[in-house]
Amino acid sequence: MQKLVGNPPQRIAIIVGAGPAGLTAAFELITRSEIHPIVIEKSSAMGGISRTHQYKGNRIDLGGHRFFSKSDRVMNWWLDRMPLQAHAAGQHSLGYQGNRRPLATSGEGPNPEVEDRVMLLRRRKSRIYFLRQFFEYPIRLTADTLRKLGPVRAFKIGISYTWSILHPIRHAANLEQFFINRFGRELYLAFFKSYTEKVWGIPCDQISAEWGEQRIKGLSIAKSIVHFLKQAVRKRTDISQKATETSLIEQFLYPKYGPGQMWEEVACQIRQRGGEIITGFEAVRMQTSGDRVRQITVRNVNSGEELTFEGEYFFSTMPVKELIACLDPPAPANVREVSDGLLYRDFVTVGLLLKQLKVVDRAAGGRRLLRDNWIYIQEPDVHAGRLQIFNNWSPYLVKDPETVWLGVEYFCNENDRIWNLPDTAMIDLAAAELDRIGVIDKAEVLDATVLRMPKTYPAYFGSYARFGEIRTFVDRFTNLMLIGRNGMHKYNNQDHSMLTAMIAVDNIINGITDKSNLWEVNTEMEYHESSKAPH
Repeated sequence: MQKLVGNPPQRIAIIVGAGPAGLTAAFELITRSEIHPIVIEKSSAMGGISRTHQYKGNRIDLGGHRFFSKSDRVMNWWLDRMPLQAHAAGQHSLGYQGNRRPLATSGEGPNPEVEDRVMLLRRRKSRIYFLRQFFEYPIRLTADTLRKLGPVRAFKIGISYTWSILHPIRHAANLEQFFINRFGRELYLAFFKSYTEKVWGIPCDQISAEWGEQRIKGLSIAKSIVHFLKQAVRKRTDISQKATETSLIEQFLYPKYGPGQMWEEVACQIRQRGGEIITGFEAVRMQTSGDRVRQITVRNVNSGEELTFEGEYFFSTMPVKELIACLDPPAPANVREVSDGLLYRDFVTVGLLLKQLKVVDRAAGGRRLLRDNWIYIQEPDVHAGRLQIFNNWSPYLVKDPETVWLGVEYFCNENDRIWNLPDTAMIDLAAAELDRIGVIDKAEVLDATVLRMPKTYPAYFGSYARFGEIRTFVDRFTNLMLIGRNGMHKYNNQDHSMLTAMIAVDNIINGITDKSNLWEVNTEMEYHESSKAPH
């Protein structure tokens, strides 16, 4: 075993994981302090689940990552790394929930046709595919929506929603109750139950309501009803709906070559400033003494070689279950019991290359490619949960602009049937399912690939109800910071994960050992605004 102690007396921070949280922590440390970061990454890729995978010149965004945050600090951080494209540089704000968010840009910006390090400004469009038809996402009670639902189902939805308003379930304990309170039982059954259970693999009444509080806290049908009533009294020519308040972003930023490009750029800047990023090693033992972590041992995933690092500070973005398992001395029995019961949902993406889709948007010039970034597949007769059209995230993700590059997403458990299907069978399944629901003709598939990502979604069931026991135990280590999605077993978005890293570095610089402000990220609607950039 080899022991590396850095360059004494320089303080060392050991960071496990090179995803958004880990790399943000390293960058913040190396640019704002005298602390030397060493990042340990199990794979060879930067970005964690925010990486970009290349296949024969086509790029896959694992899960789809919109670069948008209500936090100015995060927005400005992104644009400082990758400037906004030229034709968008004159636009100084983005729309979010009816408000405008300033963009920190200056100058004319790079031209993406000739520059690679550039952030694109993209339009957002997501829809739900249900009853072999497209519905707006989030659901809006427009005449088109009601027509597609049919009078009987639409009437039931209205009555059900009214009942939920008048007779809400008090103290909603599970996700089904949360959905029913928010949308009514009929709308829940039509548009939420099937997709949500595809994602998690268990009934909604077995999932904590906390998932809904975190993921769809701003989504409400009330604004849709008000919008529908306003539309009913407007002239038919008023179709632009420019004054409509949306409940999701209207536009977002996106790196030219996908999210992985951002994190490869950040990793490059960390190394240029003297930071270290060591790939191909996983954490196997974290030694503690009293209220501090003393050192961590990591093992090469190929050779088995072990290295031990001492440090002043330790950041963990690895799954909580793995962190607790590698503690030395072991965690108390109750903490290990909760950790062992934590569950995760895993993820498979099938990339399909085609000449065209069977479903199209109608335009003045004729048929054209659907403009959606994401399509949520609500159909219960297929396993596929979501569809990405990579052309619409960035045209530079697609090698041949005359082709359509799709990502068919499956939610599964590691080592279940979907996870274990051979690549050829997985490709056949994806093509056959999209063919069955009328999205593609499977005979037109030109090429395909399969990607698997374990522990993509920390689950809000299993032993999660007792997670506080883990938090109480790990928070006692004054120099250990749990950050990011898996690091905190919390369904954080990319910006949430980055904010936990930023706040952790703020705490170190300010001598704060209390971890409360880390756990508060992504718990309130205005969580971002409590975390301003340092002066």
